[in-house]
Amino acid sequence: MKVEAWIFGICAVFFGLVAPAYWVITHDWTGTSALTMVFFLALMVAAYLGFHASRMDPRLEDRKDAEIAEGAGEYGFYPPYSWWPLWCAMPLSLGMFGIAMGAWWLVIIAFGIGMATAIGWVFEYYRGEFAH
Repeated sequence: MKVEAWIFGICAVFFGLVAPAYWVITHDWTGTSALTMVFFLALMVAAYLGFHASRMDPRLEDRKDAEIAEGAGEYGFYPPYSWWPLWCAMPLSLGMFGIAMGAWWLVIIAFGIGMATAIGWVFEYYRGEFAH
């Protein structure tokens, strides 16, 4: 995590230098305040990662003597192809079309279809060929 702390520290230094330069060049409050907030955010993440990096054992990625086989193991379940995202996008586009046309009855129908397709997507691995 030391590498990540250094990356966020470098970003904090960059935004700390850019924010006053942006103010001098543009006199824009919005951009200057956004850059200042990004500076503090990067500084906060760098401090957090640096604090925890010094108190934990090095990860495999941080050790120079680590072997690739040490990181082997189960990575989790990666789903095969699925048609549900397509069917979930259909009521979303139908609802946006209904809003654009002012047909609120179409939005209500799209919401109902959207709930059904979202339930189908969530529970697709409870039945059928890929059930587990």
